Amino acid sequence: MDKVRKTTGDASWFVRDRFGMFIHWGLYAQPARHEWVKHNEEIPDERYDTYFRHFDPDLYKPELWAKAAADAGMKYFIITTKHHEGFCLWDTKLTDYKAPNTPAGRDLLTPMVKAFREQDLRVGFYHSLIDWHHPHNIIDPHIGPYRNRPDRVQMNKGRDQAKYARYLHGQVRELLTKFGKVDVLWFDFSYPKPDGSGKGHKDWQSEKLYALVRKLAPHIILNDRLDLPESWDIKTPEQFQPREWVRINGRRVVWEACQTFSGSWGYHRDETSWKSVDQLVQMLVDSVSKGGNLLLNVGPTGRGEFDQRALDRLAAMGVWMKRHSRSIYGCTQAPNGFQTPQDCRLTYNPQTNRLYVHVFAWPFVHLHLDGFAGKVEYAQLLNDASEIKFANSSEFALHGQIQPASSSRNALALTLPVQKPPVTVPVIELFLKRS
Repeated sequence: MDKVRKTTGDASWFVRDRFGMFIHWGLYAQPARHEWVKHNEEIPDERYDTYFRHFDPDLYKPELWAKAAADAGMKYFIITTKHHEGFCLWDTKLTDYKAPNTPAGRDLLTPMVKAFREQDLRVGFYHSLIDWHHPHNIIDPHIGPYRNRPDRVQMNKGRDQAKYARYLHGQVRELLTKFGKVDVLWFDFSYPKPDGSGKGHKDWQSEKLYALVRKLAPHIILNDRLDLPESWDIKTPEQFQPREWVRINGRRVVWEACQTFSGSWGYHRDETSWKSVDQLVQMLVDSVSKGGNLLLNVGPTGRGEFDQRALDRLAAMGVWMKRHSRSIYGCTQAPNGFQTPQDCRLTYNPQTNRLYVHVFAWPFVHLHLDGFAGKVEYAQLLNDASEIKFANSSEFALHGQIQPASSSRNALALTLPVQKPPVTVPVIELFLKRS
């Protein structure tokens, strides 16, 4: 198997745990029209502050969030400490634009971290490099509520991007020193343009920021959005599934697909394109089959609850994970030589030497596995440990009327039950022979 690019942070747990929860929560939960609502609708500060004055998540119980994540089989979580709107969930000393100064009246991040740790989930912080509220963040023509303002140039007079960078670094220092061990730091995002506009590593002073992070938390896993070519541990494809193991400069890398239940990261009351449980489980399997993780997002409501649509899907994923998690945890892409059957995905656990066939479309009676002949000791359905019989595919020529394919000599034919097992995605566990 190809070697994977070495990470600076400790990614050993990350490539074992495979499944995490993303949480996008901020003032944008109140308009409930996408987390970019301030940008999309070009809402100025004085109008957007209405949400600040009314933010009161009176039903917020982070213990329920953590339990929903743990019951779904998730092993880590990443929370938006500050999104692009600039609002902070914790009691930062560097701005008044924070949860304790809203009707919520308290730090919302500390109890969340505590609750998830109590459920044995690792802790990750998302932190936006962008800030549409800070008085020194330079307004550019691409992103933010003031991008189309005719007086944008005038509005930028007196703004000092270097002062904003110091604020950004100061907040990162707080996040890495006030909450115990943080396992993941997820910055978002740089957008330099060829004409010199947009914002990139110079605007964030990314080199200094990277050095600060590594000094305070040498173990931490850092994502890839600081606009620095080498200063990252994981790649983060967003809202799409890669066709194969992600590579950079020809080398496999540690990666994580970040996905939503619907089309929005923040709570969106009227969004209707919610993925089915089948799609969500298949996305998790697909990611692991290509050596990656799945980070699945929830957008809590303005009152501090998970949307029932999200809760239903998390619970259903948990039912599947209860019986199939060993085809996910500790697993990765199958070794070379094992060909993936049609409508299936393969995952492999190198520690146990077991290979898992995830069947997305249930076939009739026989499933042929090219490249598996002579390599399998035993086979069973993973959901109930019921035996699956198998033989060389060449033995399944029908009384000489059908000439077996030349590849059949290297293929196994599994004899499956006619009816699909009563699970979202059936999994066949193959115990491989030790070479």
